[in-house]
Amino acid sequence: MNRALLLLSTAMLAGCSMAPKDVRPAAPVPPSWPTGDSYLRESEAGLPALNWRDVFRDARLQTLIAQALANNRDLRVAAANIAAARAQYQIQRGAQLPQVDANLGITERRGNGTNIGNGAIPGNGNTGGNTGGNVSGGGNVGGGLRTNYSTQLGITGFELDLFGRLASLTRAQQNSYFATEAGARATRLTLVGDIATAWLTYASDASLLEVAQQTAKSAEDSVRLTRARLEGGIAPRTDLRQAEQTLATAQNDVARQTAALAQDVNALRLLAGSEIDPALLPASIEQAAPSVAAVPAGLDSSILLRRPDVVQAEYQLRAANAQIGAARAALFPRISLTTVLGFASTALSSLFDGDAFTWQAGGNAAYSIFRGGAARANVRLTEAQQQAAVASYERAIQTAFRDVANALATRGTIDAQLRATQLQADAAADSYKLATARYRGGIDTFLQSLDAQRSLYTAQRQLVTVQLTAATNRVNLYRSLGGDSQLEATVQGPQAARGAGTPANPGG
Repeated sequence: MNRALLLLSTAMLAGCSMAPKDVRPAAPVPPSWPTGDSYLRESEAGLPALNWRDVFRDARLQTLIAQALANNRDLRVAAANIAAARAQYQIQRGAQLPQVDANLGITERRGNGTNIGNGAIPGNGNTGGNTGGNVSGGGNVGGGLRTNYSTQLGITGFELDLFGRLASLTRAQQNSYFATEAGARATRLTLVGDIATAWLTYASDASLLEVAQQTAKSAEDSVRLTRARLEGGIAPRTDLRQAEQTLATAQNDVARQTAALAQDVNALRLLAGSEIDPALLPASIEQAAPSVAAVPAGLDSSILLRRPDVVQAEYQLRAANAQIGAARAALFPRISLTTVLGFASTALSSLFDGDAFTWQAGGNAAYSIFRGGAARANVRLTEAQQQAAVASYERAIQTAFRDVANALATRGTIDAQLRATQLQADAAADSYKLATARYRGGIDTFLQSLDAQRSLYTAQRQLVTVQLTAATNRVNLYRSLGGDSQLEATVQGPQAARGAGTPANPGG
């Protein structure tokens, strides 16, 4: 009865924890997105589940993203980091369980011819408090060989976790593991956004190359016409030189944009982690931009709690909280138990018989009387680290809120900017057409035609830039919101380690 009560009290003490209760700080951001002249009004609704296939609808871009998710080297590094963090968690968890060792030994000894009668030669050793056995025998050794067999099964290094020190360390390592997994999901989210941005950049550079080529062709016609007018005595040499300047500028842009396209392919190849099919590349920004859809409306700011970097910061906060419990428990004594069961005999056939069996059990309690205040200082250290983790968690939420707010600010005005730029480009094209006709009719000077051509070239390039900005804004909004359901579904690591009762979604 007394033994049962002792075991029950020991089990109850082993389940206690000195870690403070996990309390998530209130989100230091407004409950809804900003609204006003530069923001689109967003209705508040439940948290949606984003899906990159719903945002990036072009089949070619989807193929590139899937290729990158399978082959990107940064993701492979992240996967290795997850495996390492999982192993560290398992190592720490193993410290809570008894260590069981077994060994089998054989020893031969040559006698010196002494008659030892029927007495016993006891043998009892202790190596690290874990080994031992009795050696028995009798008779006249007579200078012959004496063989001793032994086997042992021992429980070593088992610490009674009365104050939850090992449990707190395990919980801290588990949350560090979850934080590593969340960081890997952030890498995936970034990769998807980078692939989409690089694909759109290629489309933009392809459009800029086409504009430069068209301008160069138009400039060649102007040079040819101006040279003919100069030779006919109608136009001055200055007109020819100005036309040649415009041609040289366009040719320079053609060469620069050609190099930019090659660099864009190199960037996509690096992100994808392998060679890419040229058929997956877009022909122009006009073709690529509409394929990037806007994220669904009706999002409130609590969706940011699903962002991978915010989830990572929360797990790091939980790990710091558990470290406080471990530091507090370290102020109390550590109690360790050892036991060993063994058999020893001079005859292999009688190894497991009768008196060959031996056993040994022991306990140890250790407590540091004086460490110069180091233990209490360690508690203060972990408390300070926990406060830093709280601030980091709040900063992660504030940063996420700022990213989304900036993306929404651009989204609220980019359509008006795009319409204005399109009107400007259309007007510049018509102006250039009229100026060229008036110059050829001898009504206007060549300078007016040349200015109209330059204005058209600038307007066309600006239109491409704004189209790229509008498309990448939708990519940035997707990336800022985070919480892609498909990216979360690809991560299975934490499910195997959530036996300690950690919720699957800390930010939900």
